[in-house]
Amino acid sequence: MARQLRIQYPGALYHVACRGNEYKKIYLGDDDRHRFLKMLEDTLEIYHVVLYCYTMMNNHFHLLVQTKQANLSEFMRRFNICYTGWFNYHHKLCGHLYQGRYKALLVDKDSYLLELSRYIHLNPVRKRHKHDHDESMEYLNKYRWTSLSGYVNEKYAVDYIDYNLILKMAGGRRAYHRFVKDGLLNGVENPFDKAFHQTILGDDAFVAQVKGRLIANGSVREQPTYRDLLCTKLEPTIVLRRIIEALHITEGELYRRERGGSIRGIAADMLYKYCSLTLKQIGQILGDVDYGAVYQLRRRLKDRMMNDDVLNARYVVVEQEIIKMLNVEI
Repeated sequence: MARQLRIQYPGALYHVACRGNEYKKIYLGDDDRHRFLKMLEDTLEIYHVVLYCYTMMNNHFHLLVQTKQANLSEFMRRFNICYTGWFNYHHKLCGHLYQGRYKALLVDKDSYLLELSRYIHLNPVRKRHKHDHDESMEYLNKYRWTSLSGYVNEKYAVDYIDYNLILKMAGGRRAYHRFVKDGLLNGVENPFDKAFHQTILGDDAFVAQVKGRLIANGSVREQPTYRDLLCTKLEPTIVLRRIIEALHITEGELYRRERGGSIRGIAADMLYKYCSLTLKQIGQILGDVDYGAVYQLRRRLKDRMMNDDVLNARYVVVEQEIIKMLNVEI
């Protein structure tokens, strides 16, 4: 199974979640919770990360953070290692505290920041008191381990949380409290159900902008999650037609097994990067060759491009034409 895609750039907003190993508790008392928050505060300062809200449950936590630098991985690595070390030392334990890697969802701030903050703050009562809204609201107001108290009452605000943007969106603290209560009374949709490839939460324009960043930064990697993200709208026949037009060749030249295989190599690479095809599928398209031959086509192409400026230029021309089909701004 492919690892979750990590998209990092300055100013990116993320929902981050981390669950205890085997769904076990990650806090065994209030000492742990206080230490968790202190380590979170310290790590936010070190990595210049903005925290908008959080919720701590017995066996998992949620954060809504924005990275001023492209450093979410470094931020979370330091934070999780430090807290795991404290937890194991304090309770005389060893081994993994968390279940695999943390989950990070890239979020469109303009469209989902306010909605997502409410969803996170409602987490403690999502499975409690389903038929008694007053009891749920009372429980939520008394729950100590979220950032909600600082949003509804200024005297509970802390320095390491940025309340201003969400409160401005909601219309102030009273309005935000009503917004949360309304979500409790009427229910809220799970915003994560709208996520694109379980990686990006945003409208089509935001998804297109993220794709553009990945391509512009050379982030089209050799892993399915990247290729799936970038290739959802491209059909192989359309990509091949664009290659023929960009290189001013005939269809026969595209499929011809010429010495060196540079044209078919370009075709194989574009089909792999932008159509999310397997090597076997690409081989069938390019003349019923096996996957090993497709691998060799791509490998030889990359080797030749290191010393062949003309071939490099042809490759760039083709890729630029294909990128235009993604309808992204770079």
